This record gives sequence, C-alpha cells and structure tokens, in this order.
Amino acid sequence: MSTEPTGAQGNTAPSGAPNIEPALKALAAALHGEGPAVELSVDQDGRLVVGHVETPGCDDAVAVVRTSGSTGTPKATVLTVESLAASSMATALALKGEGQWLLALPVQYVAGIQVLVRSLFAGTRPWVMDVSGGFTPEAFTAAALELTDKIRFTSLVPTQLQRLLDAPSPDTLAVLRRFNAILLGGAPAPASLLAAAKNAGVRVVTTYGSAESSGGCVYNGFPLEGVSVRVEADGRILLGGDTIAAGYLEAPDEASATFFEEDGVRWYRTSDLGSIDDDGRLTVLGRADDVIITGGIKVSAAHVQEELEKSDGVAAAFVAGVPSAEWGQAVAAYVALAGEGPGLDAGPAKGDGYAPSRDHAAALEQEWHRTLGILAPKTVLAASSLLMLPNGKPDRLAMAAELNALHQGK
Repeated sequence: MSTEPTGAQGNTAPSGAPNIEPALKALAAALHGEGPAVELSVDQDGRLVVGHVETPGCDDAVAVVRTSGSTGTPKATVLTVESLAASSMATALALKGEGQWLLALPVQYVAGIQVLVRSLFAGTRPWVMDVSGGFTPEAFTAAALELTDKIRFTSLVPTQLQRLLDAPSPDTLAVLRRFNAILLGGAPAPASLLAAAKNAGVRVVTTYGSAESSGGCVYNGFPLEGVSVRVEADGRILLGGDTIAAGYLEAPDEASATFFEEDGVRWYRTSDLGSIDDDGRLTVLGRADDVIITGGIKVSAAHVQEELEKSDGVAAAFVAGVPSAEWGQAVAAYVALAGEGPGLDAGPAKGDGYAPSRDHAAALEQEWHRTLGILAPKTVLAASSLLMLPNGKPDRLAMAAELNALHQGK
C-alpha cells in the first residue's frame, strides 16, 4: 500500500469543509518516520489545526487521538505505525478492496483520522463534505457526488444514517447505494435502522471498537484479520492484536491497568460487557457501568433502552441510574420522540422544530410501567433529540446530569 495520495486531483476541501491537506502531509510524514506524532483539533472558528506531539518512549507514534469523553475526561491515545497499518490492512481485507473515502465525521476523532490514514495507505484522495451548516443530507449528497473512484466508502454514526434514510430527495438514496460499504459505529445501531438500510439497498457494516483499538476492529460482530476478542468471567470485553494502541500519553498509571501483554499479544480491556456465541460472533451488551442496582435488583440500562426504543414514537433513548434515597438508584430515561405527529406540540425545540408534549410523555410512562414493571424508568425527560457530542456519540454525562437534576427536583 502507498502512503502518497493520488487519484482524484484538485480541491479536497470544498467551501465550508476543513482543509485536510496539511493533515494528510503531516500524517504521511509520521507514517514514513519523517515527522513527529500528529494531533488534530478544531479551533473556535471551525478551522482544522495540525499539532505535533512529543511521545516519550514511543518512537513510532503517528497520531495522538483524544477519546470522545462521553463518560469522563478524554484520554490521549497513542496510535503507532504498526497499529494503523494493521488496522488499514485488516479493513481493506474485510471490505474486499481499497477505495476512495468520504469524510463525514469530525476529523479529530479516530473515525475521522482513519479516513485520512486509510486513504494514504490506499493512495486515494478523500473528499470532505461541507460542514458549515452541520450534517445535512444535502451536504452529504453533494459531497458523495464528487467521488470519482468506483470503490467508495464512508463512516457514519447511526443518527447520521437515519437522517439520510429519512431524506426526501431520491438523490440521497442513490448516492448511499453507490457506496461499497458504509461503516456504522460510535453508538449502538437500532435494529429498525439496520432493517431500513437493508430494505433500501444500502450496504451497512456495523463496527465495534474505539480509539484504543485504532477504531472499529469488529465488523458485523466478527473480529478483523489479526484481531482477537475474548470475554472475561465478569463479562468484560477484551480486544487484542496489532491494532491496539501503545497506551495513553498522559495517564501511564491507568494505562498499565487498561493495556497489557499476554503471550506476545497486546490487549486492551474495554469498559463494555459482551458475549460470544458458538459461531464466534460478539454481541455487545452495554457498558460495565451501565448496571443499575435499584431496590436490590440489578437492571441493565442497555436492556431498558432497547425496550423503550421499541415504543411507537420513540426515536432514541438513553437510560441511566440516578441517586435515590428510597431505591439506592432509580432508573431514569432521556427519550427522544420521533417526528411531528399526534401528541407532539408545535413550538421551539432543540433543533428539530417541535417540542414533545407532556401528554405524550405521560402516556409513554404509563405504557412502560404496565409492560416493564420494575424496569420502567421512574423519571423520564422527553426531548426532540438526545444530547450529542461533536463526534456523533450521545453525551452521556450531560444527559445523566439533567436526569439527576430532574429526579432530585421531584
């Protein structure tokens, strides 16, 4: 594989899109061992900033990537030539080829950086969508139409894919169908979304991984070539192989507990729980800290979330435990109601043009208490959408804080 981009020439940063040329050059130099490790960030004006980072004790570091911070302080993860090369090779094998990538995610996070790195290894030019107006089907469609390679890929989060499938323009669906694969990660994908994509003829590959594993390393439940997956006795998922990061730049003590070597294999201990079936398929069951102990009973937040999302009119849900004097912890839910329709009042909302009504939320609560019993949330905050981080992941900390304040105020 090459680390010099060729193929589609000309502007890779349309008006409103970050200029990725400096980032490509810096990453190419680091991959060749001719430059320091790169850390990408975005300034207050939305401009891409290419920083250089010293990585003591890691001479082959290529990139330093901050974790999303969805559950705490972001960590600076060090990715090496070996881990990125192994990831790119395994991705190409899984997708049955290398091609041109469309960058539709924030470039400073691992999914965005991987679009650049995979393009460098493939020798192709990535195209960047115009993000000046946020993520819109129109901007995505316009960018996708600029791709020139016959083999095309992009990475999305579930919220983005849902917006694209809901778009009224037939052009949007047409460009989605032209991708050889759309990698979908960052958050659990609802079964209804995957079914809708399949029915629309859109080729989706669900991914599981993190910055610590150089991005997604488990596709459709199965590990990539060279990746190992196992589940510990307590249900914790462990990822191993050459794609695993060198560690955390600013947290060496924590890194010693999170990363370890065993029989010549480097492992990363995730914060997720899972199971592996007889066919070797991994199912992610939720985060290890998602278990809510309420009234002495252990409740899976991921299971309750899944049940809530089955209700008509619920687009997405986030479930967490909040402190309760009576129960120890109480189940609480932040619920995004879908679309404008019965039970939804017109009026100001968080960006979607409507506000969920109290009557509709109350009806849902009654339904859940009837069907879920003790698993039903005791506090529900209904909104037009979940709170999200810039990388498209749910802002768990912010929603948990709002749920806690609402519950304590009752």
